[in-house]
Amino acid sequence: MTKTGRAYIGTRPSKKSVQRLTAAISAATTRRTTWMEAEAMVEQLNRKLRGWAQYFCLGPVDKAYRAVHAHTTQRLRRWLGTKHKVRRAGFKRYPAAYLHQTLGLVELPKLTPSFPWAKA
Repeated sequence: MTKTGRAYIGTRPSKKSVQRLTAAISAATTRRTTWMEAEAMVEQLNRKLRGWAQYFCLGPVDKAYRAVHAHTTQRLRRWLGTKHKVRRAGFKRYPAAYLHQTLGLVELPKLTPSFPWAKA
């Protein structure tokens, strides 16, 4: 139900769908793929994330988008640390600005306000 109290048709990602996507992201960012360039890895992740987000673009998606985004950034930071053989790679070495502005990782929570039917 929306704020108006009327029912509407909308899709919400199920927990199983979110788990499937996070498992696919985890599989893409394993040690076996550290030979790839960081930009190529981000392109691969962006394809997965954008496709999944466009399928679930109706309805209350903000909570699921935030969960997937948090998992993606954590896995990408860990992958970068493994790739560059750095211990404890985290927020200081690879901040959000580096991931999103330099590498171009898509930010799922920021996609929601760009929907014409979504109210920020």
